Amino acid sequence: MTGVQTCALPISDMPKTVAVVDYGMGNLRSVSQAVMHVAEGTGVEVVWARTPQEVMDAERVVLPGQGAMRDCMRELHDSGMYDAVMHAAAHKPLMGVCIGEQMLFDVSEEGDAAGLGLLPGKVVRFQLDGQLQEDGSRFKVPQMGWNQVRQTASHPLWAGIPDDSYFYFVHSYFAEPEVAAHTVGQTVYGAPFSCAVARDNIFATQFHPEKSQAVGLRLLENFVKL
Repeated sequence: MTGVQTCALPISDMPKTVAVVDYGMGNLRSVSQAVMHVAEGTGVEVVWARTPQEVMDAERVVLPGQGAMRDCMRELHDSGMYDAVMHAAAHKPLMGVCIGEQMLFDVSEEGDAAGLGLLPGKVVRFQLDGQLQEDGSRFKVPQMGWNQVRQTASHPLWAGIPDDSYFYFVHSYFAEPEVAAHTVGQTVYGAPFSCAVARDNIFATQFHPEKSQAVGLRLLENFVKL
């Protein structure tokens, strides 16, 4: 891809442990099973991290999420996981999934919820009233189903994944990064929007890689192995 921003994720030895953060609000089972699948035979242990120490001890961390961002942020604090996740974001590869991506930003329109503030920007709701799709049907919110993702920046986690591959989405809100270079993937649903972001050791997606068949598993494999 010519003329796009390149984002770099630090390359290290194979991690011994990948922690999937269990703070009471994640799509934990499907994410954990997908990460376990791609880690099979590599010697990497995948843990459902139920304590802050398990997150602190892991070499890599996956932050899933589902439901409303306000509820996810409340549970992250109430579970005692907040400080461990912030430490992971500062010191090791961290991957956010769905609401786990939205939580990385400053604030969400959904209940005026404050996020982690790791990436500047806000989370907004689709505004598609009155817009029609090519077949004449109305755009539905939430967006549910498969959509193409254009890779707007090269990144190690895109390795082996063709540009414009289809990934699975279920969401009514999406992130609007303030820094254009933080967007590494874009999707069109009524209008273009950011659906994958990266900065330094952080990578996150609005779509569900664990539900996106081969390309989604490859993305998770890249996170585990690179």
